Amino acid sequence: MSRHPDFKTIEATREDWEKLEWHLNKTVNPEWKVGRGTGATDDSWKSLKKVEIDPYAEGRRVGDNYKLMISAITPRFIGFVSTISKDEKTTNLAPFSYTTMVAHDPPMMVIGFSSSMENKKDTLQNILDTGELVINVISEWFLEAANYTSINAPPGVSEFDLSGLTPAPSSKVKPPQVAESAFSIEAKLVSHHPWVSPATGKTTGVTIFAQGVNFHVREDMWVEGSEGSIVDIGKLKPISRLGGIMYGRTTAGAELPRPDFAKEAEKEDVKALL
Repeated sequence: MSRHPDFKTIEATREDWEKLEWHLNKTVNPEWKVGRGTGATDDSWKSLKKVEIDPYAEGRRVGDNYKLMISAITPRFIGFVSTISKDEKTTNLAPFSYTTMVAHDPPMMVIGFSSSMENKKDTLQNILDTGELVINVISEWFLEAANYTSINAPPGVSEFDLSGLTPAPSSKVKPPQVAESAFSIEAKLVSHHPWVSPATGKTTGVTIFAQGVNFHVREDMWVEGSEGSIVDIGKLKPISRLGGIMYGRTTAGAELPRPDFAKEAEKEDVKALL
């Protein structure tokens, strides 16, 4: 049974999706000075206490930690992972927000699965069986289709078929990439690690490390940056994961150069802090 049975009724009361173009703003406080902390920007934290939470306190459920973490650790990149079964008869497609890059040389990605080794999700089973996967970026233009692939379809059913998304051939791995995605990473499994709950002693999750072996970028996404070609964030329009059933958009940003200590240490206001 759906946990959100009246969702369409609720959604009907909301504003239509607004077309927003990527843009850069000033920072929150362009006049910020070294050593000021929040300064005049926001001092509300001074009058507010933090609540301390032991993840395994008596009476605390595992689900409580899940809700806390996914609502606070945001926004999260969504690894839209395509795989193929061991017999190569069924493709699988599913979104995973416990995904990020951890190295660029070699290109390394990690994906976390909220399932045990005894009750593997189809994606995890396929990766362990074949050692191959493709990680695709979800963009605004196929959000609904991507979300539909999170359905609890049984093994043997392809989420490509259910969502209507298009499989496209990969070059160095057997799983297809998502044609609608503007950026895809063909990858191969390096290792995996199951996690054991301190409370129950049972495996409750699995993390895989995968090395990128080939990239696919839509041709109109390339822009020249200060250090070479980069993907245009304004065209990529990536979707991120928030808490509950919420997704996030990437529509604005701000730039700040990284300070150089040798140069900063020559300034009088910095010297006073050293």
